[in-house]
Amino acid sequence: MTMLTEAEIAELERLEESLWRAETRFDPDYMERVLAPDFCEFGRSGRVYRREDTLAVAPIPFEARFPLPEFAARLIAPDVALVTYRSEVAFGDLAEHGNRSSLWSRDNAGWTMRFHQGTALPVEN
Repeated sequence: MTMLTEAEIAELERLEESLWRAETRFDPDYMERVLAPDFCEFGRSGRVYRREDTLAVAPIPFEARFPLPEFAARLIAPDVALVTYRSEVAFGDLAEHGNRSSLWSRDNAGWTMRFHQGTALPVEN
């Protein structure tokens, strides 16, 4: 198995960041393309989200820190990448921090997210 190229890592980082940008996160057509048909998420809250749950989320204002802190991507099988990073997101006066991981698979159409997990971290003072 080969390693991801710098261009592939940059593409995965762009895709992850797009899920933290309101203009793409709440664009149903974009999300339909990015999420795999069998997408599943274990949310930061502990709740399990299926693809249809994620696609149905109503837009809410938020701000995420970019670049994504501690971003890393590595190939774990041919055309399957594991992405990890820390999220720092503000919802108005509420700040949330988490460890994040995503599994992305690649086919002729590009990368799609198959799984995502968020683990809550305490806010550092």
